[in-house]
Amino acid sequence: MKTSKLLGVVIVLQALILLGQWAGQPAVRSARADVQLPNPGERQLAIVDELKTLNGKMDQLLGYLQSGDLHVKASRDDAKK
Repeated sequence: MKTSKLLGVVIVLQALILLGQWAGQPAVRSARADVQLPNPGERQLAIVDELKTLNGKMDQLLGYLQSGDLHVKASRDDAKK
């Protein structure tokens, strides 16, 4: 008697899981294929262009540091005002 109740509960739970999986899937009519995926080639070229720009800025900064013409002035932040 105890095992038949347990078997019945297991069958009901499996039926609920099956129903949830079946009902949770989108219908074929509502599935869309017009999603625009980014072009990986164009993305890589944009990344390369940004890296070239960054390298130019870093070269300019390195030139300032190596020339010795860079002057830094530190000031106190008056937070007690």
